Amino acid sequence: MDPLTQGLLGATAAQNGGSGRRHTVAVSLLGFLAGMAADLDVVIRSPTDPLLFLEYHRQFTHSLVFIPIGGALCGLVLYLLFARRQLSLWQSVFYCTLGYATHALLDACTTYGTQLLWPFSDARIAWNVLSIIDPLYTVPILAACLIAAKGRTWAARLALFWVLAYPAMGWWQHQRAEGAAQQLARERGHDVISLDVKPSFANIVVWKSVYSSGGRYYVDAVRAGRRVTVIPGSSIPQLNLQRDLPWLTPSATQAEDVERFRHFSNGYIALDPEVPNRIIDIRYSLLPHEIDALWSIQLDPQAPEQHVSFQSHRQDSRAKSKTLWHMLRGSPLPSLNSKQIADSQL
Repeated sequence: MDPLTQGLLGATAAQNGGSGRRHTVAVSLLGFLAGMAADLDVVIRSPTDPLLFLEYHRQFTHSLVFIPIGGALCGLVLYLLFARRQLSLWQSVFYCTLGYATHALLDACTTYGTQLLWPFSDARIAWNVLSIIDPLYTVPILAACLIAAKGRTWAARLALFWVLAYPAMGWWQHQRAEGAAQQLARERGHDVISLDVKPSFANIVVWKSVYSSGGRYYVDAVRAGRRVTVIPGSSIPQLNLQRDLPWLTPSATQAEDVERFRHFSNGYIALDPEVPNRIIDIRYSLLPHEIDALWSIQLDPQAPEQHVSFQSHRQDSRAKSKTLWHMLRGSPLPSLNSKQIADSQL
């Protein structure tokens, strides 16, 4: 999730930790900073291995077993910096632990994947109920937290309610969108091997559906409004190394990097149809019915023992945002045949 929302959830947890009307500004600040602290793992990078940060981001600092350690470290540092003027060391650690504990759980509500069970498992857990940025989630929490920082305990309770209620609505929307995606696959006569449904950017109304069948990935959009509308997208072959990259030997460094990228992407990778030797993560795009990757890895046939390069792709976000807005409103899209599915069928 974005840093602001992470901090606000940390502040909400700390504000509801029993401080009452005393030291509410200090308590809120402790929770806010501790709520963001787990993302300090982004500093773990290597100039020679571009994929190293993918392995460590949302790894040990986001593990459930690391929460007491992260909370204690934050509490000690922030106590020495400013909290000792109003709180004891124990109180500083307590409120920071509350704030730190919210971070990984919030990240798991998004689509990126969080290693909650590290070191016992390296599975990337993603509940897919929130977008990575969602103003409708963040702004009410921000307003309530600011009021609660002035000693209004009712505002802290209100913020906590919204912290929990909005993901619950996201879960309900996810179920509706997933049902529509499964029905669409059945109507196409596809045997689904795997299926993921994720909220599109900044909302829980329009969802991206990705499923695999017959060696291909199928990408569509689902609008879960009063009625569920499916916006058909396109498909792409699943990556097959022997077919798509016959020059790549299994023992090469770049072959190992491909498997690392596959794990990061939950297996949803394909060869870019437009750029040779580029492998894309098809889970993410600005428009949910498109295969237009936000990031990829680039291989070099001339240097198979060198690491791949990791690339982020800039897109025409203004034009795509207008299209997404049409989807949110339920407006017809040019050259697309929308398929409506009655709620009773989901």
